[in-house]
Amino acid sequence: MLATAPAKAASAWQDYLQTTISFAEQAPTNPDVMVVFVPEAETLQLPSRFSTDARNQVSRVADVAEFTGKSGQVVELIAPAGLDAKRLWLMGTGTEIEATKAEELGATIAAKLSDKMTTVVLNANGLDAQQVAHIAHGMDLRNYRFDRYKKEPKPRPNYAVTWQVTDAKATEQAYAQTQPLAHGVFVARDIINLPGSDGYPKAIAELAKAAAEPYGIKATILTPEQVKELGMGSLYGVSQGSQHKAHMLILEWQGAGNDEAPIALVGKGNTFDTGGYNLKTSGGSILRMQTDKAGGAAVIGAVMALAGQKADVNVAGVVPLSHNLISGSATLPGDVLIAGDGTRIEVTSTDAEGRLILADGIWYAREKLSARAIADIATLTGSKVGALGTEYSAVFTPDETILNAIKAAGDETAEHVWQLPLGPYDGIIDSWLADIKNTGSPGAQAGARFLQHFAQDTPWVHIDMAGNAYSESAKGIHPAGGNGYGVRLLTEWVKQYDAATSAD
Repeated sequence: MLATAPAKAASAWQDYLQTTISFAEQAPTNPDVMVVFVPEAETLQLPSRFSTDARNQVSRVADVAEFTGKSGQVVELIAPAGLDAKRLWLMGTGTEIEATKAEELGATIAAKLSDKMTTVVLNANGLDAQQVAHIAHGMDLRNYRFDRYKKEPKPRPNYAVTWQVTDAKATEQAYAQTQPLAHGVFVARDIINLPGSDGYPKAIAELAKAAAEPYGIKATILTPEQVKELGMGSLYGVSQGSQHKAHMLILEWQGAGNDEAPIALVGKGNTFDTGGYNLKTSGGSILRMQTDKAGGAAVIGAVMALAGQKADVNVAGVVPLSHNLISGSATLPGDVLIAGDGTRIEVTSTDAEGRLILADGIWYAREKLSARAIADIATLTGSKVGALGTEYSAVFTPDETILNAIKAAGDETAEHVWQLPLGPYDGIIDSWLADIKNTGSPGAQAGARFLQHFAQDTPWVHIDMAGNAYSESAKGIHPAGGNGYGVRLLTEWVKQYDAATSAD
């Protein structure tokens, strides 16, 4: 364990980035890079201020490179004739610039910029404010770095970006709405990336509280003693073998301006998972188990984003935090734990711990917060990865309104979901010893049916994001490491679901 305190949160989204962004109707001269966005068309469209020499050279290079303006296509010119820029990039935007495509364009630009390019002008007169905001958001997301454990980290991207736009004020306002979302993703990535010895339950709870409170979010941390006093033995039991006992983090944003029951987000915060006495024996499997807190990270980031955007909805984030280790006091296979609602659970596998802590998180959201709807999210089962891979999360819900909202949110954010059936799988978590057991087959359905037991009649969805939380290498808007998956999905789902149910 490091002697430093690496679990400290950055105080604002800007603390993660050294880039500066401005919006103007007139761009500065002599930039290191000028980017011109070009729609897919039969005729190359260039800014009217380009000289004849510039037009001729750019048109010829584009013709030789077979540049068509297809989305993501880039052509570079060095020291273009008739222009004051050192480099000119033609960036294809395709026929339509949807939000997620725009973000990918931004990520492409950010990945292509080098530390020698300190001034960048992006000619976006043909784009609207929302399109520019999404491109800039994609640049921000790609520029995140987790470098606190490197002795000599590489310099972070440090350049000044000027967007040349037709309406600077409207574009700046649109971009401002993406900043809390970026901050939420950054904090989620920090939480996911923290190694298990530094990112233990209390440390994560305090990090999240410090990051969330400046947004006007009420943050409550339940200590191990309080978890035990409330009867949440399912949560407590997972951590009882560790020196870092269970905590629970509750984040509340009262955006509706009334006492309406909140929409609750419940995220798995298992800060490291050895598997307990059902030990993970694969070195590759256990190596990345600090990512087992990615569901909780997504919830923390989403509540921050909603609060930062001043969303007019009441939302609560509940993050049960555990540390699943082995010792003489650890829960054993075959033990019986008592959850907050009194359910007796036979622990048939100590490596199916995520549902044990989520059970008490869901119960708390339903019983203590009177949630009007609950979404739980977790890196829960290998079965989900076998069924859907890593491009989709699996969702389980009997509620059509929730399902439609989560599908729409997935499409809007490119964090796609696919519904898997809850039944008929009657009896798969029945136990001869206790009320229910924490495993069954098929595996993803057993986890979902287990969690549904604790949601009872509250509208509910379970999101199994196993395999989605971590990127081996940088790609698109994600740098290598924890990617913050779920922050954008949950943020958009809350808005979609609130709009659908408020209309009723």
